[in-house]
Amino acid sequence: MKKVLFITNYFYPETFRGNDIAFNLANEGYEVTVLTNIPNYPEGHFFKGYNLFKKRKEIFKGVKIIRVPIIPRGAGGKFKMILNYISGLFFLSLYACHYAIWHKFDIIFVQQLSPVFIGLPAILVKKIQKTPIYYWLLDLWPESLSAGGIKNPTIISYVDTITRYIYKHCDRILISSISFKKVLCSRGVHQDKIIYFPNWCEDSITSGEIKQIPKLPAGFRIMFAGNLGEAQNFDNLLQVILRLKDISSLKWIILGDGRKRECIETFIKENDLTKNVFLLGRYDISYMASFFNQADILLVSLKNEFAFNSTLPAKIQAYMASAKPILAMMNGEGQYIIKEANCGFCADADDINSMVSIIENLFKIPKNELTELGKNGYKYYETHFKKAICMQNLYKILSN
Repeated sequence: MKKVLFITNYFYPETFRGNDIAFNLANEGYEVTVLTNIPNYPEGHFFKGYNLFKKRKEIFKGVKIIRVPIIPRGAGGKFKMILNYISGLFFLSLYACHYAIWHKFDIIFVQQLSPVFIGLPAILVKKIQKTPIYYWLLDLWPESLSAGGIKNPTIISYVDTITRYIYKHCDRILISSISFKKVLCSRGVHQDKIIYFPNWCEDSITSGEIKQIPKLPAGFRIMFAGNLGEAQNFDNLLQVILRLKDISSLKWIILGDGRKRECIETFIKENDLTKNVFLLGRYDISYMASFFNQADILLVSLKNEFAFNSTLPAKIQAYMASAKPILAMMNGEGQYIIKEANCGFCADADDINSMVSIIENLFKIPKNELTELGKNGYKYYETHFKKAICMQNLYKILSN
């Protein structure tokens, strides 16, 4: 029985794909220990039932979970975020050393979401035990810093040095986007270390379970689901919405929450868009299938930044699995995949005119043709992103 140390900033009850990996490995007979933080994402405070003194250790679905102390991220302010990152890194490193001394592992698996420093505790374990590191790369750093508004060259250089150090010590780097390969190779990573391992969608999207949701406005529904942040290109999207204000049958359904929500609400009120745009707030992932089922087309958008252009947002897999056509306002990898799958319509991230034109033409497309585009996406998902396929590939990767 192989023993796996799974290191991640976020784990159940937080909703990330790493949960599936840990639980599926346990089902396959691996002995899995997860080293993670006390859950506090995205609410910014500890989840109910979890704190510095409660549920720090538990076994769930055959997985042993060790939760280290952390300063909660709060409302997402920069100072609180920095404290959250630093405290998480410190305690993950401390606990990693402890477990490396007292427990032998055959594999170290790292789920690298932001920040990139999550690789450092894994390297400490490797140095103590000589255990190989499998590093699942979901976010490009330091590019993500630049995209987030941090442009200080000293900080960027420092983070780039750490990133290269982490990549150097990984035995395999699993990439969620094909575009990441070129970036890694430019940083001295040998291509033989790089393996494509994409995201999949949550089981609840494909389970067929119907949940009760609010009644949605009648009309042609364009639906967005996810974080309402700077990355999601809402400045441009709102201009598109404003340009199409006079199409009374066009309804924008926005699910989610984030830093931009207040700005979006203000824009809606100031421009008299309350009959066009409906902000429904955040819903658990288990409700998404029921919402998606009521949409005519599903929207994904990202700003024109190198980090985002190189990324394949996981919501694209979820949209494909729901068999709905996709409307994208983004560049790079996401646009490429949608076009390859022939499952929707794309405009560049900064091309407001093209986005407006695409949406105006949507009303001229027969419903059966939109349905066919959704089916194309589902077929592509079943071939390339289905969870069962991804898990089988992972077992092969870990056995080599």
